[in-house]
Amino acid sequence: MKKIVLTGGGTAGHVTPNIALIPELRKRDWEISYVGTEKGIEHELIEHEGVPYYSVRSGKLRRYLSKENIKDAFRVLGGISDAKKVLKEIKPDVIFSKGGFVAVPVVIAAGKLGIPVVAHESDITPGLANKLAMPYAKTVCTTFPETVQYIKDGKGVYTGSPIRKELFDSSREKGLAYCGFDSSKPVILSMGGSLGAVKINNALRAALPSLLKDFQVVHLCGKGNLDSALEGTKGYKQFEYVNEPLKDIFAAADVIISRAGSNSISEFLALKKPSLLIPLSTNASRGDQILNAQSFEKQGFSKVLTEENIEKIEIEIRDLYKNRENYIKAMEESHASNGVDRIIEEIEKAAGIDGKE
Repeated sequence: MKKIVLTGGGTAGHVTPNIALIPELRKRDWEISYVGTEKGIEHELIEHEGVPYYSVRSGKLRRYLSKENIKDAFRVLGGISDAKKVLKEIKPDVIFSKGGFVAVPVVIAAGKLGIPVVAHESDITPGLANKLAMPYAKTVCTTFPETVQYIKDGKGVYTGSPIRKELFDSSREKGLAYCGFDSSKPVILSMGGSLGAVKINNALRAALPSLLKDFQVVHLCGKGNLDSALEGTKGYKQFEYVNEPLKDIFAAADVIISRAGSNSISEFLALKKPSLLIPLSTNASRGDQILNAQSFEKQGFSKVLTEENIEKIEIEIRDLYKNRENYIKAMEESHASNGVDRIIEEIEKAAGIDGKE
């Protein structure tokens, strides 16, 4: 049986794309193992998938000077030693790395052992972990077409991002019922990531009196961000966070307001949901969300609104909804709305396997 090791962690965004690959890998008779850290979020998420899990040491990767960098450098070296032992035990045909600091020692160990590595880069410009991993990778799959130019030695392949299969097993009717909505008005879904986005929350709530005349609004506002004064408002439903029912809320939504994290907007593309993207500013990030949003706007998938102009949120929402069919058509014509099959093709190539077998 063909063997693969999946790795990646530190945030859910480095794990859920791996999880998206698991059903198709199993369908193709791959034996799957996962390598992460003992206490990382990846451990908890992978346990639910019934995949054998191995732990290695790893250090946090920083772009700034810190005394902790010295300690973490030794942790990474220890992690390479740990990963070598694990990989020698598993004897995989290939490694798939989704990035994050935990992936670095695993990919380096694989390179030293001569095990082919396929990596995946979520953002337009490669993150630090993938920059360190690239010399050891045979192929680097990308979410955005623009990223290929940043991958040296012709290793870059535009595949799109892998999307969880369960997102497509959804019901608009269940989503409407979960929110207490009906089919009389279109639905706006606003989401700001697992922690919410205060600026988006405030701007959306300020526009509610006008928006609710023509729309229903479901608001994923983040932990601690519920507004008790709005409870019971007809056509408005707020949640701190939604897990399993999110797929049905997606199905119910006509348009989406969101930050521009790579995994989230890739899901919008796969589900053909027009979106208004409000990326994190460079004051709060390395600027990757701005580039992600600009790419989606250029490809015709989304509108973009900067935080500096967030008071225009209602105007932009109404324009997005009015022209939603144009955005849906552009997404339907995309060749990378779900990267699962294309990524597995690259994995099988790296492992020396004919994907047609």
